[in-house]
Amino acid sequence: MPILEAVRLALKMIWAQKMKSFFSVIGVFIGVMFLIAVFTVLEGMNRYMTDQVAGNFLGANTFQLRRYPDFNAGNIPRETWREWRRRPRIMYDDARAATAGITVPAVSAWESQSGARVSYGDRSAGIRIIGATEDYFEVRDWQIEQGRAFSAQEARNGKPVAVLGSKIAEGLFEGADPLGKDINIRGLPFRVIGVVESQGEIFGFSLDEFVVAPALSPIKRFVNPPRVVDVLLVKTLQPEDLETAMADVESVMRSRRGLRPAQDNTFAIETNAGVLDFWGQIDRILKILVPGLVSVSLVVGSIVIMNIMLMSVAERTREIGIRKSLGARRRDILRQFLVESATLATVGASLGIITGLGIAFIVRATTFMPATVAPWSIPVAVALGAGVGIIAGLYPAARAARLDPVIAMRQE
Repeated sequence: MPILEAVRLALKMIWAQKMKSFFSVIGVFIGVMFLIAVFTVLEGMNRYMTDQVAGNFLGANTFQLRRYPDFNAGNIPRETWREWRRRPRIMYDDARAATAGITVPAVSAWESQSGARVSYGDRSAGIRIIGATEDYFEVRDWQIEQGRAFSAQEARNGKPVAVLGSKIAEGLFEGADPLGKDINIRGLPFRVIGVVESQGEIFGFSLDEFVVAPALSPIKRFVNPPRVVDVLLVKTLQPEDLETAMADVESVMRSRRGLRPAQDNTFAIETNAGVLDFWGQIDRILKILVPGLVSVSLVVGSIVIMNIMLMSVAERTREIGIRKSLGARRRDILRQFLVESATLATVGASLGIITGLGIAFIVRATTFMPATVAPWSIPVAVALGAGVGIIAGLYPAARAARLDPVIAMRQE
């Protein structure tokens, strides 16, 4: 029997026995649906973490010097936290010396931040307030949408000027031009000189609710103790210079701290690799667990298909005997039942693919979680379905092929 004819007969049988076919494919359907849905979300998360989260955390060719790591993967022992808390703070002089010690072309900026209530008129909001130096916007790769950033002279003189995130500008001024107006940060006035272009969201949290003012302006009273910096940000002009700049800063800081060669650093130097490493650990765990769960469903599905096919062989014994008496060879019978079994499983896999994609895109539309179809997942799912069907159908097909035509034709 030609393959296409066998597939046609199999589809006709599925349509004629809808309930039996439904129970035959349910295991394959669930397994493939779960595989497609999870891996579609995982693929989207991989791109999201690389392009959005890691990029917004630091940015390309950028690292930071801080007291202890800002992003930590896994559980940190209590002893480690205590050691980190005992470390000396990063001071203005440390930041200046580290910047001066960089031997490759780079741009650097300081950053200290805290939470505070910012108001304009009768409108107010609790947001991040950031004290920074003049190159902060270049290091962060933030574009000014309205007005301008503060200048080096304003930063050195500690002028009470401010640059707003787009969402806080909209919230405080409700569409009016914010430039030249005074906002209050904990009761102190700051003149608005610019608005940063929208940075979007990460996991549903807005990145546009902040105010940036010069580090030496009155904002320094609210973000840190005197002459203390949260972080020194450094961005090299060329990607290949990043490691050199990091080594330069590390050398300067070890020298300033008087650390001997055998002693560990009492500061942290981070890149966005920490974020990606953390996500990589989660991704690896899921990619081990998900195939395991899918395989359980597929095994159950294959057992169900095998039992249904055995029932089909028993019900169609007379038909098999007639076909053999008319000249059908053993391999024709074997092929017929294998194709039926594979078709059943492939139909289940196809429905699972459609449903899995639908679930993934509903998740993307209704939550912050992204979804991107992994190109390999659909052919793998189809191959899994067909493979399960062939494996599950081997024994029933072989049993059908071995039937004696004379005995089979006597079967009622």
